[in-house]
Amino acid sequence: MAQIQDSIREIAEKLLKEKKVDIILGYEKGTLPLRTTPCFVKNPDDVAKLVWNDCCDIPLSKYLIDMTQKAGVIAKGCDARSIVVCINEKQIDRDNVVIIGVPCQGIIDRKKIEAELNGKEILEAEVTDDRVLIKGKNFERTLQKKSYLSDSCVTCKHRNPPVSDIMVGEKVPEQDQKEEFAEIMKIEAKSPDERWAFFSKELEKCIRCYACRNVCPLCYCSECFVDKTMPLWFGKTNDVSDTMIYHIVRALHVAGRCVDCGACSRVCPMDINLRALTKKIEKIVKDRFNHEAGLSLEETPPLGTFKLEDTQEFIIE
Repeated sequence: MAQIQDSIREIAEKLLKEKKVDIILGYEKGTLPLRTTPCFVKNPDDVAKLVWNDCCDIPLSKYLIDMTQKAGVIAKGCDARSIVVCINEKQIDRDNVVIIGVPCQGIIDRKKIEAELNGKEILEAEVTDDRVLIKGKNFERTLQKKSYLSDSCVTCKHRNPPVSDIMVGEKVPEQDQKEEFAEIMKIEAKSPDERWAFFSKELEKCIRCYACRNVCPLCYCSECFVDKTMPLWFGKTNDVSDTMIYHIVRALHVAGRCVDCGACSRVCPMDINLRALTKKIEKIVKDRFNHEAGLSLEETPPLGTFKLEDTQEFIIE
């Protein structure tokens, strides 16, 4: 991990000194243990701020939307895929971005560790290859890192960026996830009433903070449908019907585009299983169109195009 961090700093410094980019988008140490925050470096002398660790979880591609400066961006597999989707959708100029690809073996979900500690405050944390050492007031715990990875990382099949301009370090082995949709299949096996009860229970916790929308690298509309008042699509209440409409429509908006970075679930303050919706739609798109988002600069998302051979079983004669 330290070697990758050193390489990122060297590459960033070189790109800035040679004027190949105007800015580097990466991560720096957060103010809390097990946290990082986005870092924007314009001066080669400041590259020492850049870090790389198991807590670099925030998607950076969102900052590239409408950016006029040429940017170098640090990108894990899911981050690179979201950049590819935005390039395909003409939201990012391919000539205006240098993708610095970094292999990833999963990021830590801090909320899982907090749940394990049952309210105890984390004052210090040290992450090694396979363990997380947590220290707080009058306690110390050593945890197995693999048990506290983000759910999206557990089922990730694209840990290496499929598209990059510069690759940092050696690629890591990809996971063969035969049970990628295991959770979704369990939900599918429920009766319609059971599925309705499941999603009602999950979404009734929503406080409509829109953190999921704000963090999503594919939610880039200048005006979101939830903010429109003419027409007013639905009420802005915490009633479960209004909440469901918001989440269902948002999930449909990312259909064929979602790269399963898991940021929406990680950022949710109410710990809602938002991936239950987006992963289901990902499964439908994969089954119907044999498409996975963000793997190719040449392939348009299926819902962004039309083919005569597309199935049309929804048409009633």
